Amino acid sequence: MKRRILIGTFALVVVAGLGGISLRSFGAANDEDDTGYSQIAIFAKALQLIRQDYVDGNKTSYHDLVTAALKGMLSSLDPHSQFMDPDDFRDMQDDTRSRFNGLGIEVAIKNGLPTIVTPMEDTPAAKAGILSGDQILKINGTSTEKMDLQDVINHLRGTPGQKISLMLIRPSTKEIKDYALERAEIKVQSVKSARLLDPDLTGSFKIAYVRLIQFNEPTADELSKTLDELEKQGMQALILDLRNNPGGLLNSAVDVCAQFLPPNTKVVSTQGRVASQQREYSTSGAAKERPHFPMAVLVNEGSASGAEIVCGALKDLHRAIVVGETTFGKGSVQNVMQLPDGSALRFTTAKYYTPSKQVIHGNGVTPNIRVPMSPEQERLVFTARSSGDTIRPDEDKGFIKSNDPQMMRAIDALKGVMIYAQQNAIKPEAIKK
Repeated sequence: MKRRILIGTFALVVVAGLGGISLRSFGAANDEDDTGYSQIAIFAKALQLIRQDYVDGNKTSYHDLVTAALKGMLSSLDPHSQFMDPDDFRDMQDDTRSRFNGLGIEVAIKNGLPTIVTPMEDTPAAKAGILSGDQILKINGTSTEKMDLQDVINHLRGTPGQKISLMLIRPSTKEIKDYALERAEIKVQSVKSARLLDPDLTGSFKIAYVRLIQFNEPTADELSKTLDELEKQGMQALILDLRNNPGGLLNSAVDVCAQFLPPNTKVVSTQGRVASQQREYSTSGAAKERPHFPMAVLVNEGSASGAEIVCGALKDLHRAIVVGETTFGKGSVQNVMQLPDGSALRFTTAKYYTPSKQVIHGNGVTPNIRVPMSPEQERLVFTARSSGDTIRPDEDKGFIKSNDPQMMRAIDALKGVMIYAQQNAIKPEAIKK
């Protein structure tokens, strides 16, 4: 039995057990005394007492205690702030370079549980049918209820070939399901499925389709080359698919916007507590200008962070029609600061705002045309796409018509823009989206 009683400015800790009772008191700082020195003195005293008297001495090294304190401190701020030991920090750097080992799951803490932001394509998680919004109840039989974000990530990652079991709940249906998966080396190609859609879907217009899986270092260059090739094939309009895109690097998202917006166009701004966090991010003055073809962007609940910056900017600036469902709402800025021992702090310093000053965090981006999909439709569409694009070209149009209402609405919207332009003898780009 353990009770903590606060009396005046003294903390009394009462510990009762078979061996009797021990009572100690030590001075505590006044509530109004929030200077760094006084609080660090309390922390140092607590550290001393634990090292001196804690029953299990091999758990009380300075490294272990301070690391645990840092993890608790960062995780208490918000679900996206975390302390990373040197190994965790190296893993994060590998993520931005499109390589890591694990299941291919982007995770955030939501309503107290690890929640799937996105199962990345061509990965064990996506191939198993795991969907955005699924929540992890157990990992290898261990409850996730008290795990912080980094603990969850560490449990999910591992050596390729290692097996892992997950228990997930799907909030939309309340279904609880067990998954047996095998970790793999994840190599994420940012740009996928680039092609002109079948004329049976698009009529006389050449509508291209491109999916972006995430925003990492090579994404903008890969997309630029892809668009060059599609333009050579006569592309007249584009569908950019950002569904299940978990985001990534801010600069990469801005550079992707530069493929569709004029140079020096403000894409996103950040606002934080200190002046250094009040920033605006614009497309490069040297960005290559492309034809102003009609454009639609597909989004869903799995579109987060960088994906929300891109679709929010293209929507606000009337560059694209946004089709699908409201995005995840992860619009906060995390700065990563490396510490002398190779570990790092990742903490929230600002929030993202779209060009029209709409806050993304907690709200997401609302589509111009809302088109919901059932969990079964999501499973069919994203499992098929995550199996290496194995749908044959002659089957693609039938698959889209039967299973992907969001894609069909985007195609219809673009056809409408171009038909209107033809009938009124104006260029499609002159039409406000």
